[in-house]
Amino acid sequence: MFSYRHAFHAGSHADILKHLTLIHLVEYLQEKPGALTIVDTHAGAGIYSLKDGFAAVSKEAEGGIFRLLKFIEAGNPTVESISKYLEFIYAENMGGDLATYPGSPFILARLLRPQDRLKLFELHPKEIDILRHNIGELKQAKQIDIYAADSFSRLKGLLPPPSRRGLVLIDPSYEDKQDYRFLEAAMEEALQRFATGCYAIWYPALSRRESAALPDRMKKIAASHKRSWLHTELRIENAPGERRLQASGMFIINPPWTLEKHLSEALPILTKALGVDGGAQFLLKSFEA
Repeated sequence: MFSYRHAFHAGSHADILKHLTLIHLVEYLQEKPGALTIVDTHAGAGIYSLKDGFAAVSKEAEGGIFRLLKFIEAGNPTVESISKYLEFIYAENMGGDLATYPGSPFILARLLRPQDRLKLFELHPKEIDILRHNIGELKQAKQIDIYAADSFSRLKGLLPPPSRRGLVLIDPSYEDKQDYRFLEAAMEEALQRFATGCYAIWYPALSRRESAALPDRMKKIAASHKRSWLHTELRIENAPGERRLQASGMFIINPPWTLEKHLSEALPILTKALGVDGGAQFLLKSFEA
């Protein structure tokens, strides 16, 4: 389980989908003044170099954030949600070329209001030390708690948050097949304790049986608790035999009513901007309980 490092996928198409969705979820929940508790279950190092290290080896950013920027710089039209997402990327690269990419913890930290809290989990023995150092450099550090613990087992202890307003991002690597089972168990427990929370589940869209079944499993769990859901996937390529991740998805339980419109505007542009050899497509479905 410790072979996976978030940095390999920094700035990839999967990060773009996850972070664009995440920003909208937080901003919608912040329309009310009450304190918001945000949990990131698999935080990684928080921010990543695109010029060296794991990201430079994988080069996934070339098919992600760099390809998107070239598309926009070529004069192609975009939408407000994509422009807003890019503001968070530029904020970590002031006065220079795109050299670093913020992971979910840094994007979430920038979104925090004074009354909000961010709780980060990370089990990787090297990532946790890097995460602590990186978060310690932020002005929002006092609003952020970091746990070197298994988030699947600890999540229920944080729910419901004191304000009864919360967002949980669940984005494990899924390299260990047990993550799928742990996810289901954690979601059952979470919805029993905090049924009205917003849960954003990221997953790699793979041919693996567990991955293909995940959306339907989440739909069944949402239905058993009478909760609304939104399901989206972004595929940038359809090349059999290609080992690099070609598609990923987000499954949101208790999504804001604005999210579907937000994604329906952004996904066609992302498909066009990031697509390879005509193999790009997107999926967007929702259910109102």
